[in-house]
Amino acid sequence: MVFAFPNLYSVGIASLGYQVVWRLLKGCPELRVARLFMDLAEPLPPDRELVGFSFSWELDFTNILTLLTQLQIPLSAHERSHDHPLVFGGGPVLTANPEPFADFFDVVLLGDGEELVPEFVRAYAQVRHLDRAHQLQHLSQVAGVYIPSLYQVTYLSPTGGVAQIQALTPAPATVTKRTWRGDHLSASTVVTPHSAWENIYMVEVVRSCPELCRFCLASYLTLPFRTAPVTGSLLPLIEAGLRVTSRLGLLGASVTQHPEFEQVLDYLAEPQFEQIHLSVSSVRANTLTPKMTQTLASRGANSVTIAVETGSERLRQVINKKLTNPEIETCAGIVAEGGLKGLKLYGMVGLPSEETADLAATLDLLTRLRQAQRGLRLSFGCSTFVPKAHTPFQVYGVDRQAEKKLELFARRLPKIGVDFRPESYGWSVMQALISRGDRRVGQVLRQVHQTGASLGTFRRAFKELKGQLPPLEHYVHDDWSGQVLPWQHLLGPVAEGVLTRHLETARAQM
Repeated sequence: MVFAFPNLYSVGIASLGYQVVWRLLKGCPELRVARLFMDLAEPLPPDRELVGFSFSWELDFTNILTLLTQLQIPLSAHERSHDHPLVFGGGPVLTANPEPFADFFDVVLLGDGEELVPEFVRAYAQVRHLDRAHQLQHLSQVAGVYIPSLYQVTYLSPTGGVAQIQALTPAPATVTKRTWRGDHLSASTVVTPHSAWENIYMVEVVRSCPELCRFCLASYLTLPFRTAPVTGSLLPLIEAGLRVTSRLGLLGASVTQHPEFEQVLDYLAEPQFEQIHLSVSSVRANTLTPKMTQTLASRGANSVTIAVETGSERLRQVINKKLTNPEIETCAGIVAEGGLKGLKLYGMVGLPSEETADLAATLDLLTRLRQAQRGLRLSFGCSTFVPKAHTPFQVYGVDRQAEKKLELFARRLPKIGVDFRPESYGWSVMQALISRGDRRVGQVLRQVHQTGASLGTFRRAFKELKGQLPPLEHYVHDDWSGQVLPWQHLLGPVAEGVLTRHLETARAQM
């Protein structure tokens, strides 16, 4: 098989997910695997039977189509014969909502790969000499394996929403995401100066997040919250990595909520690790301690990153962000006193029910932080709310006023000495289209691939396909309350009824 990452080698090898799946594939004794990137490849087997993609960034879909073309594989699954390899994919984009890509993939692997990848390979090995239809039917019986061609989607009208999704025999009516529940999480298998994160050794400290912010795919879709054992897993992995490199990255959606994280800090504070460079992914503000900032500062870190989302206490209640402004201000003081030079804050505009007063509250919070911590570099990265499948806010659309809200921050924040780093509103619109798209969006993606992905090319594609699918606004901006969702037959770890109750709670707080 060929295992591809649809971007440059430096980007792909910096993906811990890609490294982990590659290690799993290399561990399958019946499989010969070659890696493929946009700029280089290992020698590719001429008799390849499987071509797989690790898909973690939405706009990489154009690179997937480019690589399929280079490998002389038809883009549409229904155009492939038994002479073509099966094309499969996995990763966060496909696990969340594979429907816009249903025409391009024969097989989609939903969820964690630790058990699913070896099971998929073994199941394929059992039917590799059968015809394509029987191969797909057999694979559909593996838990977490989704065969798009075995599901029939009907629509209310050519330009209406989804009416019904039906499984064709023998496919199961629903497919549930696979969840790895083992004690050991993941760590780098490759450390290289050619990575986008040069010579870094990555260790996954936690998986998922227990906070359940109502917009957050990284929490809801990856539950339950899991932690790696410190003495039995984390510390031996860290020790092994630091024998190879002096750069260590601790990864996870909420690293500092590991119940024994203090023990990890004590270990890294020992004299033999004085020369290492330590980085930690986003930290929950009210878990930051003086010991943590002092350890980070003494181990080469210059700043920490916290997600505040908004300065509005009301809006944080709506989104279930369990954080207060005094806690954020205390966090900034701890950062400064611990010897770090900078504090990076992440925020969001366009959250459901957001009002002008909420924007003013964010500006006010950042102003107070600037006045209280004159010596600290402050930056505010801000994105537009994008609805994600399998979250309570999946039914909401993108705020049509979000771009103007970003422009407001762009005018005001430099004046108070805060570095403003906005995410493109156009990119957010494209992301929303892909995150909520149904199968008809595949036509759009194919056209955009030929002209280059930008908001303009997406709009032109919808104009050219007018009458064949709903307008762009349906996917991006419309409220979908009460509608059949394109991913309704694909189940995450949280039942739809629970998501509805969480949504109702949020609406009551609006």
